[in-house]
Amino acid sequence: MEQKWQLQEAKNKFSQLVEKARLEGPQYVTKHGKESVVVLSVEEYRKIVKPKSNLVQFIQRSPLSRTSIDTERDKSVSRDIEL
Repeated sequence: MEQKWQLQEAKNKFSQLVEKARLEGPQYVTKHGKESVVVLSVEEYRKIVKPKSNLVQFIQRSPLSRTSIDTERDKSVSRDIEL
């Protein structure tokens, strides 16, 4: 259930706000009547920011995965430059 807290109330009852976020879900804090921030449990936050796949899986699923990329290094001598 979505619950909104006025900023002053959220500051005065911060422990209660944190506990409700842990047990009941996201808690919205308003400032001047407008939603300003959301307090989430760490579990909810991790669900949001956790990558869906690792880098290798991402590259393998890419449309470019079947493209041939030349990774061979040019072994010719470098050119001289004046500094």
